[in-house]
Amino acid sequence: MRLLKQLEFAFQRSTIHPRAGRDVALETTVREILSALGATRLADSVRVEWNPRLQTCAGRAHFSEKLISLNPRLCEHGVGEIDRTLRHELAHLLAQLRAGRRRILPHGAEWRDACRDLGIGHEARCHDLPFPVKSYAARFVYRCPNCRRNFHRVRQMRRAVACLACCRAHNRGEFDARFRLQLCRGGL
Repeated sequence: MRLLKQLEFAFQRSTIHPRAGRDVALETTVREILSALGATRLADSVRVEWNPRLQTCAGRAHFSEKLISLNPRLCEHGVGEIDRTLRHELAHLLAQLRAGRRRILPHGAEWRDACRDLGIGHEARCHDLPFPVKSYAARFVYRCPNCRRNFHRVRQMRRAVACLACCRAHNRGEFDARFRLQLCRGGL
C-alpha cells in the first residue's frame, strides 16, 4: 500500500510540474483566456511547452510558431509564478496578433495593453527569480569615425551598423555610411 501511495504522489507531481514537452493543461488554460478576450484564432493554434534548455529566462514566446516555452525551474517557485510567467509570454503573442504585420517593441505599449487585458497590468519587463545569469566578455570594440565613441560587443557585427547618435544629429535618424562603425579590436 505504501508503494502505491509513493507512485501516486510521484505521478501527480510529474503531471502538475512536467520537466519537458507539451503541457496540455496549460494549453487549455491559455485557450480559455484567449477565447474570453475574443482571440479565438490564436486560441486554436497556441501551444505551451516546458523547455529544459531555458536557463536564465523564465519563458519565451514565439509568435510565428504560436509557441510559449517555459523554464521548468518555474515549478520551484509555485503555481502563482507559473501563471504570471504564462500570462507575460501570452501578452507577447496577443500584442503581435493585434498589431498584425506591423513590427512592435517586445515590451512596448502594445504589450503593456495586452498585459492589462490579461490581468497583469503592472507586469515588469524582466523577472527577479534567482535563475543563473550568464555574462560574457565583450571581445569586439567598434568606433564611430565621427564622434569617436566606442561600442563594445560580445559578437562580431555581420552587417553595416552606424552610430545612432550621429545619424540622428546629422541625417534625421536615417542610416548614413559616413557614421558606419569600424572594428578597432576584435577576437581578443
